Amino acid sequence: MHRRFLSAVLLLASPAAFGADAPAAPPLSGKIAGHDYVSPTGAFSVEIPVLPELGGTVTDTANVVTFEDNFTVHISIAAFDQDATQRWELTTRGPKEYLIYFFTTFVLPDFLQRFPGTTVEDSARFIPALNNGTLLAFTLLPGGSMFADRAAVPGSDPKSIVAKRGNLLFVKAGHIFVISTELAEHVLERSLAKHTMEEENELLRQRLLGIVQKMEFPAANPPADKGAGVSRDTKG
Repeated sequence: MHRRFLSAVLLLASPAAFGADAPAAPPLSGKIAGHDYVSPTGAFSVEIPVLPELGGTVTDTANVVTFEDNFTVHISIAAFDQDATQRWELTTRGPKEYLIYFFTTFVLPDFLQRFPGTTVEDSARFIPALNNGTLLAFTLLPGGSMFADRAAVPGSDPKSIVAKRGNLLFVKAGHIFVISTELAEHVLERSLAKHTMEEENELLRQRLLGIVQKMEFPAANPPADKGAGVSRDTKG
């Protein structure tokens, strides 16, 4: 399985700008069609959640796309085709146990390798009505903030800042999806202590669900004479 898939998410750092006045940038593996990003594998498309006017950039590989801007947005969407072993694991474990297994076996170890000391908050939840089962988990990553340079006190080490990410996992159309977003407020407003843990989790939950609502997936059984097509389906 894709043991290092999350490392690609964490290290994807060469943004491809978009928009009429964007400077030259490395070409995308996927494509931008109007206001949507279309993955190179055709696993999904999504309305682009950043604006070029705010420094929005899109970076991708064959399986991961990252959106970020100059303010408070850092979102990654990973989509991998399930191999025979993963399909078997899903069938035998069921959606909830499978997603927990996938998170603890693949996602968390990669976080720990990249950011030693990573912890998972004891507030993960399974949402059975979303995409036939979705796992929501919150992670704290020492030195893992994409906003560290703006949050660090002059003279301090940005790597000492702990990032908070919300992670959403589900299976759709034969792919395992991992959507991750960092809560910028956790580092940029930490001195103000504006939010409780529960409030932070709710902000991340709303933002992650907002991303899913903007995604489209291939139709499960497209008519032979109409091609693959897409259908907006976020509740499975």
